[in-house]
Amino acid sequence: MSLTNEDLAATPPEARTWTTKHFAALWVGMAVCIPTYTMASGLIDQGMNWWQALLCVGLGNVIVLGPILLNAHAGTRYGIPFPVFARASFGVMGANVPALLRALVACGWFGIQTWLGGQALWQLALAVAPGLQGPLSSEGMKAAIGIHPGEFIGFAVFWAVTLYFIIKGTESIKFLELYSAPFLIVVGLVLLIWAYVKADGFGPMLSQPSKFNDMGSFMGVFIPGLTAMVGFWATLSLNIPDFTRYARSQRDQVVGQALGLPGTMVLFAFIGVAVTSATPVIFGEIIWDPVKLMGKVGGALVTLLAMLSLSIATLSTNLAANVVSPANDFSNLAPGKISYKMGGIITAVLGAVIFPWKLIESSGGYIFTWLIGYSALLGPIGGIMVADYFLVRRRALVVEDLYRRGGQYEFSAGVNWKAMLALAIGVVVNVPGFLAEAVPGLKDAVPSFWRTLYTYAWFVGFLLSGALHYVFAVISAPPKAETRLEPGR
Repeated sequence: MSLTNEDLAATPPEARTWTTKHFAALWVGMAVCIPTYTMASGLIDQGMNWWQALLCVGLGNVIVLGPILLNAHAGTRYGIPFPVFARASFGVMGANVPALLRALVACGWFGIQTWLGGQALWQLALAVAPGLQGPLSSEGMKAAIGIHPGEFIGFAVFWAVTLYFIIKGTESIKFLELYSAPFLIVVGLVLLIWAYVKADGFGPMLSQPSKFNDMGSFMGVFIPGLTAMVGFWATLSLNIPDFTRYARSQRDQVVGQALGLPGTMVLFAFIGVAVTSATPVIFGEIIWDPVKLMGKVGGALVTLLAMLSLSIATLSTNLAANVVSPANDFSNLAPGKISYKMGGIITAVLGAVIFPWKLIESSGGYIFTWLIGYSALLGPIGGIMVADYFLVRRRALVVEDLYRRGGQYEFSAGVNWKAMLALAIGVVVNVPGFLAEAVPGLKDAVPSFWRTLYTYAWFVGFLLSGALHYVFAVISAPPKAETRLEPGR
């Protein structure tokens, strides 16, 4: 049985061309997007003032940078993608489980980003041809699937454009990220300046008070908010080797990511927080959705430029964050039959059929059910991979054995059942709290201990599963790996 193909094979030295600027641009392109804006503005909608929301976003992104850089190391050192890296800890066949979990979350995000991009295209079409509003706003379709015909057309067009870039491959993503990144920063700053002028300065914009009267009520939103912020990039903290396998050196990927992620997230979060805080001053109500906000700005030309910018931002994020990983993950299921492009097409199809607009109907559902919910799945995987690579194997892998049966990573029929047990325990402890949030009417039936534990879902899963995996590995005493590297790497 083949465990490799052209897309999963270790990246040769001559193909490792990504430098500091590419990784910084990658994170700018991924961070400047509608979900980043709504993540910060959603905290305002939940009751925080501007500095509380900004603190939550900034701290969460500094925390998640840690596991991102840790998991990135193996990608650069060995040139291997995430699903292959996962074989070291879960087994050459068992790695399909974390890969599939990561892929399914990416499909959800792909659908969300495509929906948001489609919304921007629909608003763009209305700015050019306002007469489309009537005939393409049938309530029949909305009652059936939750969106109007015009919104569905925007979704379908954006889906098709994204599919084009999927077929073009990863080099098109590098090109798009490099040249769209500075443009997107400028657009965000222009939006901030507009709000500043319309609200007569930062004073009125940032004067919206916190709705919390005591520390207890504040922490009741801050802690799950912080977990959601970490969960936002818990996806990339796993599959970052999919990108760092192309890095020229460890320094390039570390410096590029450190420059690109936290600063950009805080800057764009501030734009989201400031502009959302300005909406009650300008419009008399809080508007946390930037697409709806752009529709109220007024003027066909302004709306045209705004929606075009949002579309580019969403496209660049969707390709980098939600296509590369699941494409490789699905390919890992059957390397001989599923290529990167086919994996990307599978991602696009699944992302479309899940009705992604349902996942972000409210700020509460977006933060407390979606972001924290999937962080409960991905946190344990990250903890196991970090513990295995740095503590158990001391960064030493036998690359050849990652691509064959019967080698060091065969374990039992290709599955490391101890890692699977650590993963299951890390996930199960957060299930009661998730059900309390996700199932209407169930909250009072779940004891407060489990609901509180769920607010720390990513942290609990990461630390618990990582610790259990290390203990299980020490008990079973795996053989020491031999490192085989090119000179200088």
